[in-house]
Amino acid sequence: MSKYGLIFDVDGVIADTESVNARASIKAFEDLLGLRGVTRPDFKEGLGRGSAEYVKAAARVHNVDLTEEQVESLTEARQRNFLALLAQDPLPAFPGVIALIDAARKDAGFAMAIATSSTREKSGAVLRSAGVPFEEMPWITGDDISRKKPDPEVFLTAANRLGIEPGNCVVIEDAPNGVAAARAGGFRCIAVTNSVPAEELADADRVVGTLEEVSLDILYALVS
Repeated sequence: MSKYGLIFDVDGVIADTESVNARASIKAFEDLLGLRGVTRPDFKEGLGRGSAEYVKAAARVHNVDLTEEQVESLTEARQRNFLALLAQDPLPAFPGVIALIDAARKDAGFAMAIATSSTREKSGAVLRSAGVPFEEMPWITGDDISRKKPDPEVFLTAANRLGIEPGNCVVIEDAPNGVAAARAGGFRCIAVTNSVPAEELADADRVVGTLEEVSLDILYALVS
């Protein structure tokens, strides 16, 4: 059994989903509420916190009070729009992602898991598009948990599935909420600047510009 765990977030870590997330959500606001002028930065506070908090973040920016029914309708429309956009234009994995996964698969020291606030359907579509062999590892989604980031539940669930203590696991994240969740759960964390600037990820153990900068040696140094 592997001694250490490597846990990947999906959106913003595996592939550049954030621009597609924003486009899908902006269309949902326009189609369902007739609200125009929503832009990608409006969703920033909801990054990594699941679909409901994502749409609520933009609504707050525009001083719109959403009912629970509207939140549900927006998140459903957002997912439909996202899947349609992804079908038209598949997303490749970010540089370094597949190489790091392949290296860890060949190393007996690390076991891997996927842990995301996204839904099973949406994250599965992204992982398939990026060519990640996610069916070979524990795959925890927002459908499996009750508390979203910055609560550490999703990462703790992944560590439990791996049978590895949080302190022996490295989480790879791209958003402040994800870094906060990793730290709250007692995990080591590498943050990649795919979604926000490095200064917003300063609580991570290590901040990198791309996963091409991450080697097994670096992972072992964090958990040893």
